[in-house]
Amino acid sequence: MPLYLGLDSSTQSISAVVIEASDSRREVVFESSINFDETFPRYGTRHGVLPRADPAIAVSSPVMWAEALEAMLLRVAQNVPGMRRLAAIAGSAQQHGTVYLNRDAGARLETLNPAKTMASQVPAMLARPVSPIWMDSSTTVECREIAQAVGGDDVLAAHTGSRAFERFAGPQIRKLLKQERQAYLSTGRIHLVSSYLASLLAGRHAPLDPGDGSGMNLMDLESRAWWAPALEATAPDLAARLPAIAPSSTVVGPLASFWQSRCGLREARVVAWSGDNPCSLIGTGLVREGRVAISLGTSDTIFGLMREPRVDRTGTGHVFGAPTGDFMSLTVFKNGSLARERIRGMYSLSWRGFSDALEQTPAGNRGRILLPWFEPEITPAVLTAAERRYGFDASDGPANVRAVVEAQMMSMALHSRWMQVSVDTIYATGGAAANRAILQVMADVFGADVFQLEVGNSAALGAALRAFHADQRADGREMSWEDVIAGFVEPLAESRVSPDASRHELYTRLIDAYAACEAHALGRGPDPAPLLASL
Repeated sequence: MPLYLGLDSSTQSISAVVIEASDSRREVVFESSINFDETFPRYGTRHGVLPRADPAIAVSSPVMWAEALEAMLLRVAQNVPGMRRLAAIAGSAQQHGTVYLNRDAGARLETLNPAKTMASQVPAMLARPVSPIWMDSSTTVECREIAQAVGGDDVLAAHTGSRAFERFAGPQIRKLLKQERQAYLSTGRIHLVSSYLASLLAGRHAPLDPGDGSGMNLMDLESRAWWAPALEATAPDLAARLPAIAPSSTVVGPLASFWQSRCGLREARVVAWSGDNPCSLIGTGLVREGRVAISLGTSDTIFGLMREPRVDRTGTGHVFGAPTGDFMSLTVFKNGSLARERIRGMYSLSWRGFSDALEQTPAGNRGRILLPWFEPEITPAVLTAAERRYGFDASDGPANVRAVVEAQMMSMALHSRWMQVSVDTIYATGGAAANRAILQVMADVFGADVFQLEVGNSAALGAALRAFHADQRADGREMSWEDVIAGFVEPLAESRVSPDASRHELYTRLIDAYAACEAHALGRGPDPAPLLASL
């Protein structure tokens, strides 16, 4: 039975999932994670990030990532029986981070010495010792410059899937050009974290897949090729420094002899890596349009597959390439568990008490609406924290409990309309997904069945499933993605929460009132009081 390894290099750790996959057997046989701060304290990271005086700057160490990759492969080789059956490896990595390799890096990748550690050989490949990551927000000026050069954020989003975002790779590259020009000029290849780690595995420069390449403000979504106006707006001779873009199922090559000698692994196929969001799309089973996932965590997130690259004209949602060859949408709401916790704390409720209050108040909350912007919000863009209540005040605890949950669900439904996807199934993940009262509101607002999905390490699992899929394709066997995920990504059938038709009809009307409240609070519309009174 062949084995497939999926790796995920996130902000704070590297994780591995090994699966056994064949027509007759589907099983996860190994899972493990290595925390960067705890295991490699000499790098001085805090939560995977190197401390900086300027809080807007977030960088990490590409050498640390390389050392962690070696440590994990050694752990896998030592703890998984039958690793001689390893057929393919694929990976996931935190999106948007950039790694700058010098002009000698290609030759050094091809001559990695198994008598030395990977970490001891990587520094000689670097044109820049640190890598900006997705948390960096220091490129506001560069975002503005790039957007203006291509004709505005709407034009940029129409081509690349997103307006100019500070954490994206394109603005980071422009910042390097402006502030460390010599480092840019000495750069031979600019990798994302994903293609950098794939390059270490294959012993050659690896391509980018469209899923990760689309998180740069540089790739044209429809052609899946670098968009010349964005390249020209970002930095000179940029095309020559970027990896090729290749399909997600591309086999980069065999595992480099370094890993075979040092870890005792076989000559498995190395599959192109992708970003954590595209890999999680597969790892949560979102392989058809209409099935979406809602993650109820510190931030709430809704994401799913789209057959066509429809773009959010408001500039808050993102479109990435999907490993299936399609596209994925992603919209993030910062006031997730933070807002739920705030309301629970205001009224000194246990989670059981929170659920009771939610269930004891009527759907629609008698037209009382809360905008739970306890922190600056991403979607919609709210720069200053300021919750707003329409039709009631903070004295009514149960009404505020229902208001925060309804607001979050209606906001997700409202701000995912741009996807133009008819949602019929929702997989709920994250801590709050254990609360069935919250899931009932979710089902009623969206008019869709909701299932709890218990998938640990979804990005690493998605990478392992991508390795399985690519290996089958390389051997001439085409598999549907539903067949690929079967047996690995299954929602809990007993967790099903179905929508109530009358409540869904109510929310269909109430969501327009919620949108009017948002517009009023943001100074874009009239007082919604008459509309609320009519409800």
